[in-house]
Amino acid sequence: MKVGKDLMAASAAPLVLAILAEGESYGYAIVRRVRELSDGELEWTDGLLYPLLHRLEDAGHVSSRWGVSDTGRRRRYYEITDRGRSELAEHRRQWAAVAAALQAAWHGLGDAVDGTMRPGLAL
Repeated sequence: MKVGKDLMAASAAPLVLAILAEGESYGYAIVRRVRELSDGELEWTDGLLYPLLHRLEDAGHVSSRWGVSDTGRRRRYYEITDRGRSELAEHRRQWAAVAAALQAAWHGLGDAVDGTMRPGLAL
């Protein structure tokens, strides 16, 4: 399954903020965590992640610092700010409303892929 660009874009900031709420991280680790959380359904590129991280930093939702990895390589580490935590809470409220509306709309539709009618289709 391929996730569309609009859905990918809409979910990117809340995903990054949620990942950073788990603790400080760096670009490649964030991409790896997104892949893990989505069971491989979301494949992010540097072209998606780094502009997003810069926008989040400009908005005051994340901060960054240069550090050195265990292998001695320079790496930029990102951390969620208090403002970012508030933004994440707002994203969670909004996504819960969207998920509830979709759940209600899809209730009883069944699985459109195989044409069966099974009540209670989950998101």
